[in-house]
Amino acid sequence: MTDTRPHRITFANEKGGTGKSTTAVHVAVALAYRGAKVAALDLDPRQRTMHRYFENRLETLQRRGIDLPTANCEVFRGESIADLDEEVARMGEGADFLILDTPGRDDEFARHAATGADTLVTPLNDSFVDFDLIGQVDAETFKVRRLSFYAELIWETRKTRAIQQRKEIDWVVVRNRSGHVEARNQMRIEKALHELSKRAGFRVVKGLSERVIYRELFPSGLTLLDKGHLGELGTSHLVARQEMRSLLAGLHLNMPDNNSAPQLELA
Repeated sequence: MTDTRPHRITFANEKGGTGKSTTAVHVAVALAYRGAKVAALDLDPRQRTMHRYFENRLETLQRRGIDLPTANCEVFRGESIADLDEEVARMGEGADFLILDTPGRDDEFARHAATGADTLVTPLNDSFVDFDLIGQVDAETFKVRRLSFYAELIWETRKTRAIQQRKEIDWVVVRNRSGHVEARNQMRIEKALHELSKRAGFRVVKGLSERVIYRELFPSGLTLLDKGHLGELGTSHLVARQEMRSLLAGLHLNMPDNNSAPQLELA
């Protein structure tokens, strides 16, 4: 029997301001450019940043009379885990990928989405404030002392899945805004992440730098991938595209076997 379940990519952590929704939108659009059918579910009905981004994108496409790849995005407004499972099943019908964007806080729906992911993406800024979400370090040596609650949650989930012989979660920690960190502190964070990754079982991928272009694109709903619709681009924009290309490669997302769309060229 063929498994028609879409590949679930959950963007989750318990802290805001890490570029989570921006990264989720760009990954969704990149997959759509490659010919995949992408559905997206925003689990934050208050801020609904991802949903607003796609709303802005649709308005821009209609206003300019252009057709660009996008994702079908909705907001989850249910009241129970059963409601979430039902919504995920409904939106996943016919989709190759289902992307879930969770709130930047501890939330039962966010935890459920994280533990049900095929690929779990946790964006972190390069700081020990953000690092504390997944692990605690010694104040003098900066060596990892213990896993945090969140890392323990994912670790236990992965063990449970292994026992049930289900597909294992590919947990990816994405280092955003790394270019604006003092070199010594950046080295300490890099060593701590490397040490913790071996204990918690995640992979580390370089993400998006702090660039004004990401904030400027939000009102139009356009992304760095929409070449020919962004006006004149500077060097920083081209570098940002290369960041996206590296991030996508690092996520190791396989396209459906029956998909013959050309590979997305970001450069």
